[in-house]
Amino acid sequence: MATYKGINGTSVVNYAGDLPNAIDGQVWYDSTAADFKYQYPNVTSAGAWRTAGSLNTARDGLGGAGTQTAGLAFGGYTGSVSADTEKYDGTSWTEVNNLNTARTYVAGTGTQTSALAFGGFLDPGNTAITESYNGTSWTEVSDLNAARNTIGGAGANNTSALAMGGSGNLTNTETWNGSSWTEVANLNSGRSQMGAAGIITSAICIGGSPDTVNVETWNGSSWTEVANLNTARSALAGSGVDNTAALGFGGQGPSGSHLAATEEWNNTSWTAVANMSTGRSFLSGAGTTTAGLAFGGNVPGYTAATEEWLGAGQPVGAWSTANDMNTARYGLGFNGTQTSALGVAGVTPPGTSLGNTESYDGTSWTEVADLNTARTTGAGIGASNTSALFTGGYEGGFKALTETWNGSSWTEVADLNTARDQMGANGIITSGLIYAGQTGGGASALTESWNGSAWTETGDLNTARQYVAGAGADNTAALAFGGGAGSDLALTESFNGTSWTEVNDLNTARLQIAGTGITTAALAIGGSAGPRANTEQWNGASWSEVGDLNTGRSHLGGTGSTTAALAFGGKLPPGASSAATEEWSSSSNVVKTISTS
Repeated sequence: MATYKGINGTSVVNYAGDLPNAIDGQVWYDSTAADFKYQYPNVTSAGAWRTAGSLNTARDGLGGAGTQTAGLAFGGYTGSVSADTEKYDGTSWTEVNNLNTARTYVAGTGTQTSALAFGGFLDPGNTAITESYNGTSWTEVSDLNAARNTIGGAGANNTSALAMGGSGNLTNTETWNGSSWTEVANLNSGRSQMGAAGIITSAICIGGSPDTVNVETWNGSSWTEVANLNTARSALAGSGVDNTAALGFGGQGPSGSHLAATEEWNNTSWTAVANMSTGRSFLSGAGTTTAGLAFGGNVPGYTAATEEWLGAGQPVGAWSTANDMNTARYGLGFNGTQTSALGVAGVTPPGTSLGNTESYDGTSWTEVADLNTARTTGAGIGASNTSALFTGGYEGGFKALTETWNGSSWTEVADLNTARDQMGANGIITSGLIYAGQTGGGASALTESWNGSAWTETGDLNTARQYVAGAGADNTAALAFGGGAGSDLALTESFNGTSWTEVNDLNTARLQIAGTGITTAALAIGGSAGPRANTEQWNGASWSEVGDLNTGRSHLGGTGSTTAALAFGGKLPPGASSAATEEWSSSSNVVKTISTS
């Protein structure tokens, strides 16, 4: 096989391993693995916003600086002017030292560790106050020459900035050199409430009040009018590194509407791209055209909502088709990783409970020893296909049976305290957790902890439910999400080893879903009703929609992490069972093995 040169007339490269720099769709022969390989096509975004962790304080009229993973928010209006400052780490916001002077409609530039806040409204009156941030605290420095609010700001740090326009539809432009402000060439069109982006030598001024489509670029010495926005607006935000590439997003339309519209500048024209999830005005922004951040604003009413922009052409997670299971089934137990997984028990039409166990090695499924007791909708726990726990389920009644897998056979061990099925589970063979499910009394909130030899009841969920999904590394930390209790739920709860706390919900309520990962990085996969193909990713603070399954289904199995997961089996309408297997890659750079059987 090592000298094989072609397949059906197509030239095939012979390489010892995965082919470096393979192009989408390329096939080669891996002489080390003795297999044909295929470069699954990359999936890239067309540009999209995703929900991120909210500010601690809802507000509008705030200033901002930084990047998508290191943002800074300061000032604003919460019912009164605010000095509050928060920093963003790519997941959540943390309160840090406040501005010295509380104000709203303040401008901001720079980074999370080197920022500038200038101008604004003090209630009453406009201000020229400028403050410099060093990553720890704010210091008052020289004032602007002209007091004003709702001005535009651009700049790379706290020693170099540009201030433009402002309340009263001013044309004034000033530059900051680290110690003082200097008046320079004015805007061509006076305005306030504009979006802005860039640096002191290359900036862009976007829209503004009175509601306008006008855009101007700054070259370090003068302003030039360029192509207009597609949508007139004021009170918008902008992001970008210079005057050749920028985003303008949100704002207020001529009718007073709160806009979600986003437009992208390519140095020639503006193109409408994907909308924000939350339409809003008087928001703030940071980052670039490929990795932007939008936070705060008025919806109407103050919001803490934060969204991250994933720019066009960026790799996004995707599911790719893998080899099917040997036995189609749904309501199965599951555990392991993308390359070392078990699919256990389940049901196949017309309602036959299974004891079949299948083992996945990253390429194909192999039938191994059956459970001692066939059943459906039990729970699997374990880190690989050689070490697992299967518990609970239903066959002629609810089961408390627990069996452990040693890589070759199943052994019965200590029963659950409460017989049940349809529960969530996570952990490893020596430290696991099960929660929720269905008992003889209906939906359950009961949680039990496994220590390697026995089950112990611990803190209940806040909401009883069945068909819940779970994620977590052991019995000290878990995430329970979705499920049902009379209706489909989006509820997510986090476990700290003692008790459960409600956190941010799924975007889509659903039950009979699969869960993978840990408490800070999880996937929620598929589910009903539908069945669904939706996949959502948890970042420790919130859920965001990512790439759909190729085949929507409920009652499926799921294992792995947010970077490499496996989805298999499940229920298809109208009650058929599936053997389909799919692999998840967070980068969508997937190499597949081609079956030659």
